[in-house]
Amino acid sequence: MVRRSTVDRSPQPDLYGAGYDPGAGNQQAGTGKRPRSGPGWRGAGGRWLVWTFRLVVWAVLLIVGYRGVMAIVLNETPPSHTPPAPAASTPGFPVQGASAYALQFGQVYLNASPRTAGQRQSELAPFLPPGTPDQQLGWNGGGLLILQSEQVAGVQVQDAKHALVTLLARVNGKMMELGVPVYAAAGGFGISGEPAWLPAPKLAVAPAPPSVNTDNAAQSELMGQLPAFFTAYASGDQSTLGRFLAPGTSVTGLGGSVLFSSVTGVTAPVGGTVRHIVATVVWEIPGAAAKGTRAVNTTANLEMTYALTIVRQHGTWYVQSIAPSTQAGGQP
Repeated sequence: MVRRSTVDRSPQPDLYGAGYDPGAGNQQAGTGKRPRSGPGWRGAGGRWLVWTFRLVVWAVLLIVGYRGVMAIVLNETPPSHTPPAPAASTPGFPVQGASAYALQFGQVYLNASPRTAGQRQSELAPFLPPGTPDQQLGWNGGGLLILQSEQVAGVQVQDAKHALVTLLARVNGKMMELGVPVYAAAGGFGISGEPAWLPAPKLAVAPAPPSVNTDNAAQSELMGQLPAFFTAYASGDQSTLGRFLAPGTSVTGLGGSVLFSSVTGVTAPVGGTVRHIVATVVWEIPGAAAKGTRAVNTTANLEMTYALTIVRQHGTWYVQSIAPSTQAGGQP
């Protein structure tokens, strides 16, 4: 038998193909088949998978290259994912403390009398920088200033150390605003300049509400029921007041600070079992007689308007809530 050279790469006859196991080094005679040790190459189908994978890779490379070229041409800058540097924190201006400080200053500044000029100067000194030439801060020492009331109307912060506090005040019987420059530093305050007298807020007139259809029958019924409720509301007696309240409602009452005089008007719109109505009431406010008058009538009467929510149950109206009204009397 002639041994075949291993250099020969020509196609092999079936003798060498049948039953030949390269790993075992022998043949399995009589079977004519090659034993299968596991999945392997499947011929042309495998080549198609390889070419498909290559096409996908080339497509991805082409897209990436195209995007890179376009970014260079259009001078595009990729978005940065670096977090921005934190902004430097600036301590805020102490609004609440400056407001209280300006109120204390206003108590001294807006009161002036020639008889107490020295006292005013000494009381202003803690608010002013040392060495301030005008210790009266602009007052010529004449006339009379009497402060009736004041409160903070607003604070305009300029920076961490400067703000303008606006006071709404009544001086000599007239309403005005006072702009007070306040300086804050190291936990302290000071008046950094002369205040400015400003006009009082202008009058704002609310537009007339739209007209509504009123329920005359309900209004007549309520005119008979509400006097008893407001009498109990004035006294604040919970046992009496509870008879007029809807279930689950709690109303404190006025505790006898006023006395009920009369209900002068009720406006109830047409609706269902829950209505929002407006009632105008006259209160009697006991007090001492005015100076120079005879002690005949020591009671002051004040007419006031309330907004009530009422609920109809078992043929009777019950009060569910009571509050000040944003509308004038006669407007629900």
